[in-house]
Amino acid sequence: MYDALSEAEWEKVDRVWDLLEGSDLDQARTATNDLLGRRPRHPDLLVLDAAVAIEEGDPDRALDALRGAERSADPALFFHLRALARFHRVDLEAARADADKALAVRPQLGEAHALLARIHELLSQPAESAEHAEAASEIDPETFPLPLEVSDEEFDEVVEKSLAELPEAVRQHLEQIPIIVEPLPSRSLLTAEKPPLAPDLLGLFVGRHLLEQSHADVPAAPGAIYLFRRNLLRACRDLEELSREIRITVQHEVGHYLGLDEDDLEHWGLA
Repeated sequence: MYDALSEAEWEKVDRVWDLLEGSDLDQARTATNDLLGRRPRHPDLLVLDAAVAIEEGDPDRALDALRGAERSADPALFFHLRALARFHRVDLEAARADADKALAVRPQLGEAHALLARIHELLSQPAESAEHAEAASEIDPETFPLPLEVSDEEFDEVVEKSLAELPEAVRQHLEQIPIIVEPLPSRSLLTAEKPPLAPDLLGLFVGRHLLEQSHADVPAAPGAIYLFRRNLLRACRDLEELSREIRITVQHEVGHYLGLDEDDLEHWGLA
């Protein structure tokens, strides 16, 4: 059994949530570790630890923390965070079950509806996805707007226009690698990497980057840059933002084709 957190400790917990909302992950992690150092393995602090870990891109740490958080003061948040961690591990069925449990505890939890919309979409269940997307939007239209509605033809036109607006140095590389538009990344594509790729990624370069190639290589099919239409539409509010996000995504993936890592991409303004 654990004693309840004091009012002062809850204030510190609320401060961490504010830091997460402001994307200040370093301070959020420092404050969370300080709280856990004072109250090791406290369920409510483990939930906080899991939330920070998810924002840090570490769903495995989040799941480990949540294994000791079953008795937290907020079971809806516990189930939602576990669903989110499992979603990022591409364990879609388990993520769906946990998100459903979160809604059973708190039916108006917009975050859980929004997550279920993404899960059902990846599970090829469009009706259920639309139902949860609408529910999330009704609860909080500003935070959870409905995905941008654009026909496949119009989306392709936006892609062509966006590519034409890229810098010449980037467009030269696109002569070597095709751009392929897919509705969503497949589960097999996501789980081909260890750890799995994020299910809501906007684009991906698939193939050998230039630094791995040599003149002695046997000619083979070129790599390709994939754009994932549904994820892009969900991430953008209007056509202008969509066009900008496509340019950013393509430049980022060209960076991967050139063999740049994430630090290099940030240095060159491509991250």
